[in-house]
Amino acid sequence: MILDTLENAANYANLKTGISEAFGFLDQPGLTDLPDGRYEISGERVYAVVMRENGRQVSEGELEGHRKYIDIQYVISGDESIGWKTRRGLVSSGAYDEEQDLEFFEGEPDSIVRVPPGSFAVFMPRDAHLPLIGTGSIHKVVVKVAAG
Repeated sequence: MILDTLENAANYANLKTGISEAFGFLDQPGLTDLPDGRYEISGERVYAVVMRENGRQVSEGELEGHRKYIDIQYVISGDESIGWKTRRGLVSSGAYDEEQDLEFFEGEPDSIVRVPPGSFAVFMPRDAHLPLIGTGSIHKVVVKVAAG
């Protein structure tokens, strides 16, 4: 997991092909005005999902993970925290959904970090995370970058 502010995004551009495209999307003028939905950046290799969701308690969510994509979770507004735990040793709570690239896990996060507006957290395929911990409305963008 990586937690940082958007102004430092260039420090991560060499992590993976597609990361710089993801940060370019997040740094565009008018990002806050985009309606909820999916936005292609580079086909299936890099795409974004804009969403407005209500926050929840840790007990109301499940740890989730992805096998094919890196998640860059950028908070536009709202009070969001995200739980984290390494996937190593976790037990799935259901079948892996290959189409959605989504798997849920039993257990609780090892840590919970606040992601203030204007900041992002990056979750690699080796990470499990529990997003949308908070109260009130959370406006965010999740950019998916193919890991392979």
